[in-house]
Amino acid sequence: MHYFVTGATGFIGKRLVKKLLERRGAVVYFLIRAESEHKVKALHDYWGLKGSAASTRAIPVHGDLTQKKLGLDATDIKSLKAAGIDHFYHLAAVYDLDADEESQVAVNIDGTRHTVELAKAIGSGHFHHVSSIASAGLYEGVFREDMFSEAENLDHPYFSTKHDSEKVVREECKVPWSVYRPAIVVGDSQTGEMDKIDGIYYFFKLIQRLRQILPPWMPSVGLEGGRINIVPVDFVVNALDHISHHKRKSGACFHLVDPVGYRVGDVLDILSKAAHAPKMNLFVNAALMGFIPRSVKKGLMALAPVRRVYHAVMQDLGLPEDMLTFVNYPTRFDCRETLAALKGSGIECPNLKDYAWRLWDYWERHLDPDLHIDRSLRGTVEGKVVLITGGSSGIGLAAAHKFSEAGATTIICGRDQAKLDEACAEAKAKGHSFVAYVADLADMADCDRFVALLEEKHGGVDFLINNAGRSIRRAIESSYDRFHDFERTMQLNYFGSLRVTMGLMPGMVAKRKGHVVNISSIGVLTNAPRFSAYVASKAALDAWTRCASSEFADQGLTFTTINMPLVRTPMIAPTKIYNNVPTLSPDEAADLVAQACIFKPVRIATRLGVTGQALHAFVPRIAQIIMNTSFRMFPDSDAAKGSGGGRARLSPEAEALQQMMRGIHF
Repeated sequence: MHYFVTGATGFIGKRLVKKLLERRGAVVYFLIRAESEHKVKALHDYWGLKGSAASTRAIPVHGDLTQKKLGLDATDIKSLKAAGIDHFYHLAAVYDLDADEESQVAVNIDGTRHTVELAKAIGSGHFHHVSSIASAGLYEGVFREDMFSEAENLDHPYFSTKHDSEKVVREECKVPWSVYRPAIVVGDSQTGEMDKIDGIYYFFKLIQRLRQILPPWMPSVGLEGGRINIVPVDFVVNALDHISHHKRKSGACFHLVDPVGYRVGDVLDILSKAAHAPKMNLFVNAALMGFIPRSVKKGLMALAPVRRVYHAVMQDLGLPEDMLTFVNYPTRFDCRETLAALKGSGIECPNLKDYAWRLWDYWERHLDPDLHIDRSLRGTVEGKVVLITGGSSGIGLAAAHKFSEAGATTIICGRDQAKLDEACAEAKAKGHSFVAYVADLADMADCDRFVALLEEKHGGVDFLINNAGRSIRRAIESSYDRFHDFERTMQLNYFGSLRVTMGLMPGMVAKRKGHVVNISSIGVLTNAPRFSAYVASKAALDAWTRCASSEFADQGLTFTTINMPLVRTPMIAPTKIYNNVPTLSPDEAADLVAQACIFKPVRIATRLGVTGQALHAFVPRIAQIIMNTSFRMFPDSDAAKGSGGGRARLSPEAEALQQMMRGIHF
């Protein structure tokens, strides 16, 4: 037999061609644009054709769906007519909810008209039009295979063009024809193979996010909606091949659907199990949204803040903007003609529960958008300018090594030239380098000088790590006559950081890109006693950052606050009781800084810090009692008391609490 196929390079098309070529003596002519000629070799390999078989059994025909008779000239038409095309399969179409209306009309409607014209011109034996269940629109109820004009709610371009393209076949096709309406097509039920993200795949990223946030045993809330129909590509191809090769009267229509179908909530739950994500035990019926008048919905979306938040959330989840419109899908599909045609063939639609894990596995290995994003530090900062304040020791120095090794122009600053020289020598010994400048960030004039130098020498910076800081551990009752502790801590931790940040921000705004990382403290979340000066200065910087991130969200500037737990640095050395406290190493802390630059989250905090913040928010009295107990357990250090002395003595309760509350500032 001789076949002609449009859309042979598509997901369904190339599998159909492979199926057709399994028939003895089959010859397939397939439409391909001239600029896609380079794809032919790969198609032949996929179809298992080698040598002369490739040129005699799968023959490319150059044309264009948007042109009359697909752009074929008289010679091509005469050649196809002489070959005798027994079956003409039309699969080429736009299958994309996000596609613009103009392109959908050009391909789905006009393209079908041009295809029908060619089928008549070459005298095809039978024309097989692969339509879609979308041609029914949003029909309320059961849509039968003998129904067409009854379709309703065809407002969306995807639905309307699918309906109208089928209408072209029904009214204009002059050769015997059949129509096939596949449901939502997913990957192969045996291999999971899929070529793009659409349909139910839009929800995969959401499920993956839930899995990352919640343990698999935790119950979660799902969204219940209408009944959607899903079929694997291998079922569609096998059914189409079998049905099309049995002689039938012209005008038959077949629904290639799952006879059962699933509600949206069931699909999400099945996919969640396949992904080892939390099971959805409670479902919220999306039909409740139907009680909200359409005028109210439009009014809300007319508000810029609501619209921007909605768009941002949908973009972050990778969902098309119109996706939620179809959650309450109202149509079910009768398929008795298809079941009758497949009777005795052994071809049936498998249960989604049996192959969902294959779909998930293939998506996570091959289609997850995050796979194509360079999440390495080098991919983020190579060739960029990174400024790390306080980079001559501790967290700053450890982070500087990581950034420099990743290919960034790494600038460090500090007050001590000798320490900066030592840091540069250390970098050189490791095979990379720093650019070091002496700067006193507690001096506003020196901050201005330093910023001007950075603009002149480096054109500003791409990443700013506000790491320089001063920590004072002293009870308020020991600070009545030490108000300067609060002044100098605020001067460096808050005013110094702000002066540098605000000095560099105009350059970032001009380039519409830049990221600021503020090294804050877990103490801001837990309101740690004995750190009132330090915590207040960091809390002020955190509050300023929240305001700034809101103001610059649409100008390319992003901010991350790291509520850092206790780190073993020279800053905590005077407090001897920390010798027994589990802490992060500078390298571990530097890893958090690297993550802040790569992923650009709003905040990085430990679970202990978030728990402390939650306690202060929901049960503040209990939080105060807990923190007061720890305050009384741990005395001021010798340095805070202004005296030298022996090793601090801790009670057994205090030592036990140290081990339980890892990393908290006492």
